[in-house]
Amino acid sequence: MIISVQNMEAPCGAKITGVDFSNPVSSEDLKQIRKAWMDHHVLVFPDQKLTNDDLVRFAEYFGPIGDDPFIEPIDGHEKIAAIHRRADETGRIFADNWHSDWSFMPVPPAGTCLYGIVIPPHGGDTFFSNQHLAYEKLPSNMKEKLLHLNAVHSARTAYARDGAYAKDNGAMRITVSDEAKKIQLHSIARNHPESGKIGLFGGSYVVDFDGLSHEEARELAAELRDWQDREEFVYQHKWEPDMLVLWDNRSVLHRASGGYEGYERRLHRLTIADNPDYYSDG
Repeated sequence: MIISVQNMEAPCGAKITGVDFSNPVSSEDLKQIRKAWMDHHVLVFPDQKLTNDDLVRFAEYFGPIGDDPFIEPIDGHEKIAAIHRRADETGRIFADNWHSDWSFMPVPPAGTCLYGIVIPPHGGDTFFSNQHLAYEKLPSNMKEKLLHLNAVHSARTAYARDGAYAKDNGAMRITVSDEAKKIQLHSIARNHPESGKIGLFGGSYVVDFDGLSHEEARELAAELRDWQDREEFVYQHKWEPDMLVLWDNRSVLHRASGGYEGYERRLHRLTIADNPDYYSDG
């Protein structure tokens, strides 16, 4: 089959058909897929019948498997985590605010892949916000301000012992730890390590801005949240069983949504470490 790349007609996202990841994929096909990933930031592969080992092989086409701090893996497979919610759960939806996965790490993940196992009949959409476009559309004075500003990232509000996920999290295998209190600085406007294109790099793990007062940081964080949530930057993804999605954490923010009360939802996930050996000539 010939690989087809179909634009989602959204601010980001493309549907890829003509490839079966239950079998090894050629280097030429992978080059085409990687280019589509850089161009569209979110790739959707429908109708993929995959085992857990297939899913690991897929992720390793794009980089080494990354660490998943604060989430325990599924039974029998140390590299895969489950995004799981039972039908009877009524608590907060996991990861329901805009974020880039594990942005509090010194070198955050390049990407995340998520595979639909049990998909409810409605709700449970994942939203993606194109951060290259969000930067491009900023007023020039705001661009200039952000180019010289570092954001302080931390997992403390989520995974510290007094964080949002310190209480019972149902089917999610979340662990809390004092490690979550560590901080890491990243430029709020930065060049993509692979494409070189500038974009915003923020989200809910940003707890402060280096050099700003508390009040200034709070106001800027609120302003950026509102800006990144604008419809003109957002692709709303609707899941199907056996659907595989790959996104670039360096290019988009994402968030989960609810609306499937009374139904189970389970997806398997891996993060992909950012390793230049996978995309540089050297």
